Amino acid sequence: GKNATPALLQEFSLQMEPQDPVLPAGRSLLVNCSTSCPHPELITLETSLPKEVIGEDQGWAAFRLSNVTGDSKIFCSAFCNGSQMTSSSNITVYRFPELVELDLLPPWQPVGENLTLQCHVWGGAPRAQLTLVLLRGEEELSRQPAVGEPAEGTATVLAGRGDYGANFTCRAELDLRPRGLGLFQNTSAPRQLRTFVLPMAPPRLVAPLSLEVGTSWPVACTLDGLFPVSEAQVQLALGDQMVNPAVTIHGDTLRATATVIARPLPQIRQSLELLAWRLETSREQAFLGPILNLSETNVTEGSKVNVSCTAGPRVQVMLDGDLARAPGEPAQLQVTATEGDDGRYFFCNAILEVDGEVLHRNVTVQLRVLYGPKIDPAKCPQRLAWKDRTSHILQCEARGNPVPQLQCLHEGSRREVPIGTPFLVKLHHNGTYHCQAVSPRGTYTLLVVMHVQGNILIGVLVILGVVTAIVALICIFGKQTRSGFYHVNQQDTSLHLRPVQPKEAVELEQS
Repeated sequence: GKNATPALLQEFSLQMEPQDPVLPAGRSLLVNCSTSCPHPELITLETSLPKEVIGEDQGWAAFRLSNVTGDSKIFCSAFCNGSQMTSSSNITVYRFPELVELDLLPPWQPVGENLTLQCHVWGGAPRAQLTLVLLRGEEELSRQPAVGEPAEGTATVLAGRGDYGANFTCRAELDLRPRGLGLFQNTSAPRQLRTFVLPMAPPRLVAPLSLEVGTSWPVACTLDGLFPVSEAQVQLALGDQMVNPAVTIHGDTLRATATVIARPLPQIRQSLELLAWRLETSREQAFLGPILNLSETNVTEGSKVNVSCTAGPRVQVMLDGDLARAPGEPAQLQVTATEGDDGRYFFCNAILEVDGEVLHRNVTVQLRVLYGPKIDPAKCPQRLAWKDRTSHILQCEARGNPVPQLQCLHEGSRREVPIGTPFLVKLHHNGTYHCQAVSPRGTYTLLVVMHVQGNILIGVLVILGVVTAIVALICIFGKQTRSGFYHVNQQDTSLHLRPVQPKEAVELEQS
């Protein structure tokens, strides 16, 4: 134990099992504290978690910790020959990610342009062992640690023809192999990408300039350099007469042919024109998502923050669940920053309908609020009554942004008492303590009164021992010198000595 004497450290020890356990959130944990000390006293388990004693005997005690939902540090404590021994263990709680999602890909991506992939992961712990991996098929594009909530991972790829039809996924990896467990993976639903290349030249139409009424003539429309050519749709028309063409494909070349019959028209001359050829890539490409602006992202407590969400024409936006008045108009709100807004995420959603398909884009921005240090009295008791030479933990927490430093100092001696770790309470700890939370934004002080109760029986035994020792020394001294005998007047606590007569000396010596 840290507080035992060096001799006890070598001869006796205090063990805790299991050491540094890893368990799923919400589970129970059995903890055993045992010692090699032959006559230990007061084997206890110090923890902020709910606990119950499930068994104990000479040299050991077993405890059950229930509903363990977060990382925690626990301490075993025992006394051996009047000295304290302690042992500690770190509990690590793990959670699998609740949701792994890869953001929507554009309906069509031009070849030769960069595509940014974004992945979001909600939940998962411990974060130090959580990694985000973006994949194209089985090819790993990026690997990043999980930071923030939700954690976000990005990767940029140069779209090519080979990416047409490729599946992209995001995978969250919780690696607990260093802690004796396995590698746990959770993969998002795949997103399929479609890439395209538009031809540099317009379609070539081959048709006669004039036709005799009632005669037929072949027409042809050719388009070169189109990818993917299998996705192209071609329409031919003579005036208001639609023609069903036969389409053939050779490489990146598309050719549509049809036979038209000339009919009487009011005009002297008719011209055959290509009314439309349409690719599915004609869907609106400019819808890149909303723009979410905060007047300031780092503010002090009490400041006004203006939030606005905008997008392009015909786009309906929604800010934190509130719709804008009409499509194309911004959504706005104003908040007065409080400490509760520190770390708050503002969420903007944009909705656009194109050709009967509803497209969504989302964006979030986080607000940071600076506020002074505070100590919650509910988490820092102001009056403590402890007994001398017992082990306790002073529980006290402070909050603030930036995070404050917390210490508790004795009002007179300025002696610091540890916070959050067990220590041996002694009489000199009695008194009033100034618990101060300090940050660049100020100081917050809370008074804590610690009343340490001494052991009355030990004090009485010490006084009796001193009196007995003094009487014994006087008797021994009188026998050695023989120069005179003295009688102790026990009615007077100041121990006045007077000479005794020979007769009294004989009686005293006989007694």
